[in-house]
Parts: sequence; structure tokens; C-alpha cells
Amino acid sequence: MKDVVLDKFTGLLKNLIATPSFSREEDKTAGILDAFLQEHGIATSRNHNNVWARNKHFDASKPTILLNSHHDTVKPNAGYTRDPFYPHIEDGKLFGLGSNDAGGCLVALIAAFMYFYERNDLTYNLCLAATAEEEISGKNGLELLVPDLGPLEFAIVGEPTLTNLAIAERGLLVLDCTVHGKAGHAAREEGENAIYKAIKDIEWFRTFRFPKESEMFGPLKMSVTVINAGSQHNVVPAICNFTVDVRVTDTYKNEEVLDIIRQHVACEVTARSTRLKPSSIDKDHPIVRAGVALGKTTYGSPTTSDQALLSIPSVKIGPGDSARSHTADEFIYVNEIKEGIEVYIKLLEEVIL
Repeated sequence: MKDVVLDKFTGLLKNLIATPSFSREEDKTAGILDAFLQEHGIATSRNHNNVWARNKHFDASKPTILLNSHHDTVKPNAGYTRDPFYPHIEDGKLFGLGSNDAGGCLVALIAAFMYFYERNDLTYNLCLAATAEEEISGKNGLELLVPDLGPLEFAIVGEPTLTNLAIAERGLLVLDCTVHGKAGHAAREEGENAIYKAIKDIEWFRTFRFPKESEMFGPLKMSVTVINAGSQHNVVPAICNFTVDVRVTDTYKNEEVLDIIRQHVACEVTARSTRLKPSSIDKDHPIVRAGVALGKTTYGSPTTSDQALLSIPSVKIGPGDSARSHTADEFIYVNEIKEGIEVYIKLLEEVIL
């Protein structure tokens, strides 16, 4: 890859880093991305703080691949020793908030999209989507945008994976559980203790194993993480509330897991949301085979991304290292951005040409 090409996209990333883009506050970075694409002759569309574009010779009779990454960031933590909004390169590292998660992935995907943009011989369409609110799984990010994009065959989601292939991702259910008892005086044989009733259900969450286990992740995991009951020492509590964190694997849908839980426990179970779905892609999918042919490994990702909001097969891959995400003095190696661009192009060449 020519240095001038790499410099162009590194420069775009520097501009993004220098512009605060916390979740729900991404309007300025959306403007930067919109302007960048238009300056390079690419027609864009925008919905809220999401920017998207299609390849020049888009053909509705062909299937479409979604190229997606996000431009929002978390807020910098207290451990920063550098200005999080001052992008600068030292020893081959580009420092700055959002450089690794997921700015490097985003600019590399944009580079790959632009590489194929003018081609009229593609077997697939390409749809680029730079989205908002990924860090908070917000409803005005990819979820808002997907209906605008039309039918999608599969997606490449840009997140830092050392350019290896995350071919499955856990989903998430957060459950609020309520047990009802009957209040009474603790000194007398009165009431029905909601805590004691809750213990049985809590023990079920601790010990139950779902029949189907994921090849990638093993068993589905449930953890009781919060509990609250009682008002004073001499009153038998009438209500006990507890929260369960459920990490759903690719062997179940969120709704299936919720149904199974409700069949086994006596407490009231309310899911805060079923939006964050587990995701996966077949090992024999052409994009996965292309990655393996490049020497990339496949794995199941424990972290949640915008894949959770997609109902199509998807693979998560990108430059940078997930271990650096949300850390102080975040950085990405410039050579990782270069590799990311090259890997995205090579992956797509195997599928769309």
C-alpha cells in the first residue's frame, strides 16, 4: 500500500480523534465522515448521527454486504496521562480516544469500500455504514439505520480483533426478578419470608445447565448480580428483588432462553430488553473461508458489539486489539491500520470478484 493512501486514512482518524464523539453526541464526527466521503465523490445519506453509502454501481438484483463500524466513543477514564483528544504518533503508535475502538477499523473499512466503489463488475453490492451509539447499544445507532439499508446478505462488523475472525458473539439478557412473600413480625411465627422464597430460585440460576451447549462458548452463563430485600431487622420482608445477568450463546435465541427460565422459577421475571441477540456465521461461509485462507484464526467473542443488533450472519474483524479498548492512553499501531485495510480488501476480493 502506498504511504500516501495510508496517510489519507490515518489523517481521517486523527480528525475523528480530535473531535469528541461520546455516545449520543456524535453529530460532529458524523459531519466529518459525511464530508470526507463526499469530497471523494461518494454520494452519502444520513439518519441521525449515522452516515451510510452504497457502491457507485449498486444493483438491486444483487445481494448486499454491509460494512459497519462505529464512530462513538466511551468517555476517557481517570487514568489518562495524555490528552485523549490530541492525536499524535509516537514509536509507530497513534494515540487518542477511539483510535483502537473502533476508529482504526472504521477508517480501514472506509478505505476498502472506496477501493471497490467505482467497480462495475462486483457480484455483491457494498453498503458502508458508520454508526452511532454502539458503546451504549443505543436505539439511534445501527438499529435505527438498518431499515433504511434494504435487504442485506451478511455483514462485516469492524471491531479490534487483531484481524482475526470472531465468528460468534454472546448475546445479553438482563433480568429483573421479583419474589412476593408476606410481611410479619420477625419475633413471631408470622409472614412469609420473600428472601427464603428467593433462595430456591437463586440456587436454580446458579446450578441450571441448558441442554444445548455452544461449540464456541460452551454452556450458557447466568449470574445473579444484585439482590435487595427488607426494610428493618424485625420485619419479615414481603418482597425480594434480584437481578440476573444472562450471557446467551449462539445455540439459543434470547426469547427461547426467557421462556425456559420462566418455566423453571417461581419468581416474576422481566427482561429489560431482548435486543442484544447472540450472533454467528457458519464456518463454511465464503467470508470465513477467505479469512482462514489468509491465515486468520476463528474464535467466539465474549464482548458485545453492533452484531447483537443484526438479524443476518455477521463476522467481527478489524485492526487493533480488544484488550486496549476503553483503557487509558488508548492507541493503535499505524501498521495495524495498514494491515486492516489490506485484510478487508483481500477478504472482499475472494467473495465479490
